[in-house]
Amino acid sequence: MANEVCFRNMDQDRPWLLEQYRSRGGYEVLARILTEKTPPESIINEVKLSGLRGRGGAGFPTGLKWSFISRNAPGQKYVVCNSDEGEPGTFKDRDVLRYNPHQLIEGMVIAGYAIGATCGYNYIRGEFWEPYERFEAALEEARAAGFLGRDLFGSGFDFELHSHLGAGAYICGEETALLESIEGKKGQPRYKPPFPAHYGLYGRPTIINNTESLASIPVILEKGGEWFKQLGVENSGGTKLFSISGNIKNPGVFEIPLGTPFSELLEMAGGMKNGSKIKAVIPGGSSAPIIPGEQMMKLTMDYDAIAKAGSMLGSGAVIVLDDSNCMVKVLERMSYFYYEESCGQCTPCREGTGWLYRVVHRIETGRGRPEDLALLDDMTTKIAGRTICALGDAAAMPVQGMLRHFRDEFKYHIAHKRCLVG
Repeated sequence: MANEVCFRNMDQDRPWLLEQYRSRGGYEVLARILTEKTPPESIINEVKLSGLRGRGGAGFPTGLKWSFISRNAPGQKYVVCNSDEGEPGTFKDRDVLRYNPHQLIEGMVIAGYAIGATCGYNYIRGEFWEPYERFEAALEEARAAGFLGRDLFGSGFDFELHSHLGAGAYICGEETALLESIEGKKGQPRYKPPFPAHYGLYGRPTIINNTESLASIPVILEKGGEWFKQLGVENSGGTKLFSISGNIKNPGVFEIPLGTPFSELLEMAGGMKNGSKIKAVIPGGSSAPIIPGEQMMKLTMDYDAIAKAGSMLGSGAVIVLDDSNCMVKVLERMSYFYYEESCGQCTPCREGTGWLYRVVHRIETGRGRPEDLALLDDMTTKIAGRTICALGDAAAMPVQGMLRHFRDEFKYHIAHKRCLVG
């Protein structure tokens, strides 16, 4: 059942080319929708039926998000694709852009038709130069073939699509900071409400979806929402791209049905490197709380199972750690990342991420104090839930997870001025 959706063309020689995409029925769904003048409401309902949830991390139902926009509201509306992909450990959207850009383009045009938008932007992470060039080439092919531009398929529907290259700021992965960046402003999150569905890009109604989410749309509408839903499990419909890395033999991106046991995903990645013992797994990108390896081996890869274990599926970035890793050092590196990437707009995040990093760094370098663990506990409660966007939570949750499961390792580090491992 793997490779059914976003990676369904990976067996082709040069799958990013238009001729290869069309050989698998590419743009036929868009043509049918426009020539038959399919009611937009039926498209949105089919996406709702599919159970597709946002693949960028939040997991919000995609069809429900589309329904928030009043299609008949006067004036311009926008479709925005979030290809920023800055979450550490995540590298799946990069491969959609590299190997299946036309499916993303078709998905964005369909989304535009569904909400009444005639213009879209794909915001691509600044470091992704090869994927950016690949997407730009696909846009040129699509325009030349009449799949972008005016009066598509003689339907009277116009849609133009542009790519926008970011500058490497993690905060611009937050949807409203992304909008600010496209507008040429400093990339900082907006207060919500108003939400983008009512006041988005240039103050107009806007939907913002992840790359994988939008690239899934043509297949969902080709084979049916019920088909997609049945690929997964209850409350987690469809397949999902997982970026798996760490102490494993074959890091990579795998498309598997949601609900697949983690043990099977680990086996696909070749198992543990050098036969080492699994110690822990970060299941959804660096902001997701860590889960001990023994517990993770019993879990399935879906939203509910990971949530019940005290973490989140997030972006699908699975980082596997073996028993050679010092958890204090792992947390120090993650805390430094969030400290560096805070935009500084909110005091709890601007000051709190710095405090988190400095205290963890103090423990790692042998200068920790017994009271530092209580201090870390206290600081995370004063950061999480107190900022405009979720970066504060993203900085706090890894600390909370580490102290919940590996507190003894931190105590040892403080008492002995060195790592428990190594």
